[in-house]
Order: sequence, then C-alpha cells, then structure tokens
Amino acid sequence: MLEHGWRFMAKVVVLSATALLTSGSSLAPYQPRPSLHFASNGNFDEAGRFAPKDFGFNIADVASAEMLDALPDGVFGMIWAGRCEGPDARFQETVMSVIQHPKLFGFYLADDPDPSGRWRKTCPPENLRSESDWIHARRPDALTFVALMNLGDEAKPRFHPELRPENTHVDLYGISPYPCRRDWPECDFTMIDRFVDAALAAGIPNSAIVPVYQTFGGGSWTAKGGGYRMPNAAELREMLVAWRRRAPNPRFDYAYSWGTQKGDVALSVSSSLREVFKQFNGN
Repeated sequence: MLEHGWRFMAKVVVLSATALLTSGSSLAPYQPRPSLHFASNGNFDEAGRFAPKDFGFNIADVASAEMLDALPDGVFGMIWAGRCEGPDARFQETVMSVIQHPKLFGFYLADDPDPSGRWRKTCPPENLRSESDWIHARRPDALTFVALMNLGDEAKPRFHPELRPENTHVDLYGISPYPCRRDWPECDFTMIDRFVDAALAAGIPNSAIVPVYQTFGGGSWTAKGGGYRMPNAAELREMLVAWRRRAPNPRFDYAYSWGTQKGDVALSVSSSLREVFKQFNGN
C-alpha cells in the first residue's frame, strides 16, 4: 500500500527569499518541501514513457489500470473522475477498475466545482461527499482531490464555504492563484497570500491545501490582465518561495500544466522551467 507520510529533516536551515532566488542557489535541500509532485495533461511521450519523471514529478495524470501498469517505480497515479454526479454506475466502474492497484495515489473528483450552478454545471457538496465516502470505504489511503474555483477576483478571491472538508469529506484542495498576466508589468505574487487567506476563511485547513503553480501562458485562455503569461525561471523560483512560506508541507504540489492546451505554452515545452523543477523536486 502507498504510504503518504513525509520525510522531515532533523534540522531545517531557512534561507531568505533573496538567497533562494540568486543564480545557482538550490531550492531543494534547505527547506521543508513536499516529496510528491503532480503535473497534469499529456504526461506520456510518443514512446509511452512518463516524461515528467526526469524532472522529479512522481504523480502521473492517468485514466486507467493499464496506464498505472506502465508507470515506472516510484511513480503513482491520479485518476480523473470529475463528473460530480455521486457514486453512480459509471463512477463505480471507474473507481473499481483501479481501487486496489499498488500504484494508485488518489482520485481527482472535480475541477472548479460550482455548488451554485452559476458558472458551471451544479456540483452539490453532497455528491462530492458521497463519492469521497465511497472511495474511502473501499480504500482508506486513497486520497480525494478537487481544484477550487475562485468565486471572486484577483484582488478579493473567494471560495465557496459549502465545499469545506466537513461537508464534502474531500481530503485535499488545489488553490490556483495564477499570478503572471500578459498586461501586468510583473507577476503579482501577493495573490498567493490572498488566495490562501481566502481558502482558510472558507474553512479549508492549511493541511488540506495543495499549491498549484502556474506553468502555462498564452493561447486562448482569458483572464483579467490580458490573459495568462508563462512565467520565466526567476519568476517560477519566486512563486515556489512564496508558496513555501504559506504551505511549507503540503501532501503534494501541482504544476499546471505539463501538456499544452488551448494553443498555449506549458511546462513540457519550457526547458528553463523544467530545470527549476528538477532542482526543486530534488531529482
């Protein structure tokens, strides 16, 4: 069975953000950091190899038992189950096809769940709860995960309090402040503090927060500030440092995205950002 515990150093040397961002400095050995790393979309190359492993990623975006079988040693799989319709026959079939697999990490239950139905199809908290309970009853160590929708804006983010763990029984929540925008003179890393504070205010405990790092830009994505801009290597390092201050020991962290979508650029086509993660992830 997969163990989800964390390795802690006996002594932790805390470096300043400035020191961490200097050329050639190492992010990996000197701070508490997650030991599990996820990057979604298009994880497998033309040869069927899990390409993110070369850069320290060890949770794969997979959809079947066959894909779990193909993962290298030390890599585990996140299964997409994102319909928010409760444990119906289709959900049960998806879960049961992988539930006892030794390389299973957990289930991605929803992306931007919307209890109100105002922006997306209604996702009732009770549906997430029944799905999470159904999974946990069959494999208690399989984690359930959702990526939360910001119901506010960049200046005043807000998350729906009905989605807190007491209501949904979801284990982990992705928080996604994407701070680099095309029309902004520089990335706004203070967004990370605002988004974490908003999550805490909505009843999401810090221990359940999963940092989501921006590793995409361009394409047809729309957002305030003229759309998203791919961060450069120095900006990514600053993003990682800002997140380490607010969530130093998450159960895992999440780079969005490995694969390209909507005509954008992403981690799979940025050698400079991949090298930052290779260092940070301790590969």
